[in-house]
Amino acid sequence: MATPHNAAELGAIAKTVLMPGDPLRAKFVAETYLENPVCFNTVRNMLGYTGMYHGKQVSVMGSGMGMPSIGIYSYELYHFYGVERIVRIGTAGGLGDQVQLRDVVIGMGACTDSNYAAQFRLPGTFAPLASFRLVEKAVQAARRMNVPVQVGNVLSSDLFYGDDETSLDTWKKMGVLAVEMESAALYMNAARAGKEALGVFTISDCPLRGESLSAQERQTTFTQMMEIALETAAE
Repeated sequence: MATPHNAAELGAIAKTVLMPGDPLRAKFVAETYLENPVCFNTVRNMLGYTGMYHGKQVSVMGSGMGMPSIGIYSYELYHFYGVERIVRIGTAGGLGDQVQLRDVVIGMGACTDSNYAAQFRLPGTFAPLASFRLVEKAVQAARRMNVPVQVGNVLSSDLFYGDDETSLDTWKKMGVLAVEMESAALYMNAARAGKEALGVFTISDCPLRGESLSAQERQTTFTQMMEIALETAAE
């Protein structure tokens, strides 16, 4: 059952999907961690793979950048391919003073400056939340791995090059740990579909302090985040 964005046949995608933004990170996860990975999608080079991890079928697929992109891919996975849970794995910019480069952050909630929720015609403001079950499993997996994690709010922003230079500092004042660009849409799609979602992030830069890692480091070295997500998926 192909869609305009996914060539997979029905049954080719696992019930649990890890979803990095970068399709090359999806390829890295599949080739590094999955047994006998099979590529199910190459449309628009948005690579997707299904394989086995600790005896359980797991898929990994890129989402692209931004809420419109993950909105499309996650909607199709939830509604057309029978996917029950999506764990976003990606990079984020640290905002809190306690957040450092390479830290792992679990997004319990996702604030946003996006208008994505307008489509649902809600009579108020929706608070996009991760599945508590998946949050709990991810925290437990991190503890087993002796990896410290920070759990809290992230900001899913439509803007990478924003015109308001003070906006991130304003979100920081509200206790937001990090900024990324996809999770709010994922959490809203999951809520609407009655499915589960979670975001696990590695801090690749701290924009308020001018600190950052290279593109190559972002693509291939954030293995703790990947392993926490895989252990969460395999539970």
